[in-house]
Amino acid sequence: MTEAIDALLKGIADNMNKALSHLETEVLKIRAGKASPQMLDGLTVEYYGAPTPLSQVANISAVDARTLTIQPWEKNMIAPIERSIMAANLGVTPQNDGAIIKLFLPPVTEERRRELVKKVMAEGEHAKVAVRNIRRDGMETVRKMQKEGLSEDAVKDAESKIQNLTDKKIIEIDQHCAGKEKELMTV
Repeated sequence: MTEAIDALLKGIADNMNKALSHLETEVLKIRAGKASPQMLDGLTVEYYGAPTPLSQVANISAVDARTLTIQPWEKNMIAPIERSIMAANLGVTPQNDGAIIKLFLPPVTEERRRELVKKVMAEGEHAKVAVRNIRRDGMETVRKMQKEGLSEDAVKDAESKIQNLTDKKIIEIDQHCAGKEKELMTV
């Protein structure tokens, strides 16, 4: 039975790590006043009838702290890329010179910074909910194991390990969100 508990704990830890890495990718997309190619991750473009990630049809680079350039590998992709950027509602208007699309990011105001911090905190809360759901599922599995003959001491031990893992992940989420908040509020 201890192998089953160890496997369960490993699965719980893996799922919690996935929730944390998802938080990190979502928070990366929230810009802190600096242009970053990761801002456009997840953006898809209609490419010959199929939705394709922007990074697979164009080269994306940050020219300076407030400018992104998108150089499509095919010139006929400029219009679909511009439509995709407009539909994503990023708060920027794409400008093209026939070969390259440029995104000029406006400076971030104090009010916008506060909105972005709220967005980061909301993402952090989603991650916490995911971690707590993983904990709940793990606890239910341990209780089912108890009904199948697992000793009460082993159940208590497994539950405390699951709770400790949950507490550590919640602290990591809070630290990650606090770091991003500090980055966003730094002018």
